[in-house]
Amino acid sequence: MSPSQESVFPEYETETSQTSKLIKKFKETPFVPIGMGGFTAVVAYGLYKLKHRGDMKLSLHLIHMRVAAQGFAVGALTCGVLYSMFREYVVKPKE
Repeated sequence: MSPSQESVFPEYETETSQTSKLIKKFKETPFVPIGMGGFTAVVAYGLYKLKHRGDMKLSLHLIHMRVAAQGFAVGALTCGVLYSMFREYVVKPKE
């Protein structure tokens, strides 16, 4: 018996590359990569400033950096939700 040539999951075997899928997702939800980038930037800045924190305690410095990174990520996600609600309910034509 020969195996069937039909695909089991045709939606997963399209000819699109991973890069095009990633770009499509970024266009659908633009604030998620912005939030991830901002989170990464705050963490990198915090690690850089770790040596030059002066007389501030290490635990206090880490708490400030954690709050800043979480705040940026949550803010970007909130903006993304508001943006998607705006597109869905304001810009979308009434049916």
